[in-house]
Amino acid sequence: MRKSIAIDMDGVIADEVVQLLTYYEKHYGIKIHPDELSGRSEENVVPEKDAYGKLSAIPGYFRSTPVMEGAVDAVKKLMESFDVYIVSAAMQYPHSLSQKLEWLGEHFPFISWRNIIFCGDKSIIGTDYMIDDHIKNLDHFKGKTIMFNAFHNVNHTHHQRANNWDEVLELMAKEV
Repeated sequence: MRKSIAIDMDGVIADEVVQLLTYYEKHYGIKIHPDELSGRSEENVVPEKDAYGKLSAIPGYFRSTPVMEGAVDAVKKLMESFDVYIVSAAMQYPHSLSQKLEWLGEHFPFISWRNIIFCGDKSIIGTDYMIDDHIKNLDHFKGKTIMFNAFHNVNHTHHQRANNWDEVLELMAKEV
């Protein structure tokens, strides 16, 4: 029986940091380099506390997010040996649902609609593995975890870390 993997969207296959900083500079006139974020909490990415809510509400924000480098090829490779599910806690931003589905259709058309899960709480996910950038999702997951490197998790060491998609593939090759 094939094992299964849950893969997060934002910060794992979708480059949410680049999207936020691009929109922030465009709408607030302040440029922040991603290297400046290391160790910050997500609440302290930009000075304006309500900026993310405002920016993410702009039509097309989620739809136009760049793809994380190496993600498409890596997911295709993982699908050769695993059942892959894309899992997003998208219910927090209901306006993102159709945009995220369209984004997946464009960039990951090989992922069946049956393998896309939009939820509110990822603790319900019962796959064998989870690749996510959020500690809160990994800490409550019952299977094996891979923490995808992000500015907000650099100080956490209690999950196996992957800095990029090549490292994910190396780790998962050991699990086949």
